[in-house]
Amino acid sequence: MHHPKRLYSSKDLDITFFQNLGKYIKTIQHESGAIPSNEDGSHDPWDHIESIMGLNFIKENESSKRAFNWLVKNQNEDGSWFAKYKHSIPVEKNKPTHFGPYISVAALHYYKIFNDKDFLGELWQTIESAINFSLNLQIKNGTIPWSINIHGEIENDFLVTGSSSILKSIECGLAISYILKKNNNTERWTKSYNLLSKALKNPNGKFDILKDRKRFSMDSYYPILSGCLNEDEIKSYIDKTFSCFYVNGIGIKCVKEEPWITVAETSEFIISLLIFGDVKKSKELLLDVINISDENKIPYMGWQYEESIFWPNEKPSWTAAALIIAADSVLNFTDASDLFLKDQSALY
Repeated sequence: MHHPKRLYSSKDLDITFFQNLGKYIKTIQHESGAIPSNEDGSHDPWDHIESIMGLNFIKENESSKRAFNWLVKNQNEDGSWFAKYKHSIPVEKNKPTHFGPYISVAALHYYKIFNDKDFLGELWQTIESAINFSLNLQIKNGTIPWSINIHGEIENDFLVTGSSSILKSIECGLAISYILKKNNNTERWTKSYNLLSKALKNPNGKFDILKDRKRFSMDSYYPILSGCLNEDEIKSYIDKTFSCFYVNGIGIKCVKEEPWITVAETSEFIISLLIFGDVKKSKELLLDVINISDENKIPYMGWQYEESIFWPNEKPSWTAAALIIAADSVLNFTDASDLFLKDQSALY
């Protein structure tokens, strides 16, 4: 097993290291506001939204607004976004249900940093429509189908990771509704939140109906990020992640059987550790994962520890954003550092 070269140490864990990542995201952004996540210039809306939080972090207000406005301009009439775009042209036309609601997370992140209620109000209709698109598909047991295909047909499988993201998005949507005093959806969203929360806390038989995804590390910690688990449930997922996906001194594997550590998964697990209260281990993992970076401190997607290479040779915008969010959660650089650590709907 090979470890990446230790280019960076604890002295590098300052705000300038992570501001550099935000500036990197800004250099990638198109004039249209789109933030590419792939080498061919394409992006998916979830990754785009994740990257907005990197722009918020460095207080690039106008760049953040352009990115949000790209979402406003390209939202479908039903509140969804397509799965992938190149500039403003959809190139994959299914509609994942967890993509749209995530705008509420980035919008609340924006508000916590800029305290700009006016712009939050401008985004409200888009946020409301995006969340309602997904909740309109919720079934009686609380779960939400993962996508609508290009023919407009519901794809009846249910993803733990996607559902966890939706749950956090509803929480942030409720927080925004309280900030803006928009109560039209409060009762319905709260009911949907409780139903989906119950499904995530009792997942057997409700998810992965068509395909088992337990080999992916995301399923072992995303329920923690959803915000609905109690301490014992969180510990169970933490133990599973360490047992199945952790490689000492490097980070978290993306796939159980693959010798591949990924920066985004490690960053998200760092936040999960903080929710659990393990500050020491979260800092240790943060220090490990920043070394999956180039000489300019920009993170690669991951590290293949058997071949001893950064792989793939890409530095996605959303990977940098995930690392920023994790670092802010650990080191408390901004007023948005508690975004994933606290129930936002209880703060407003």
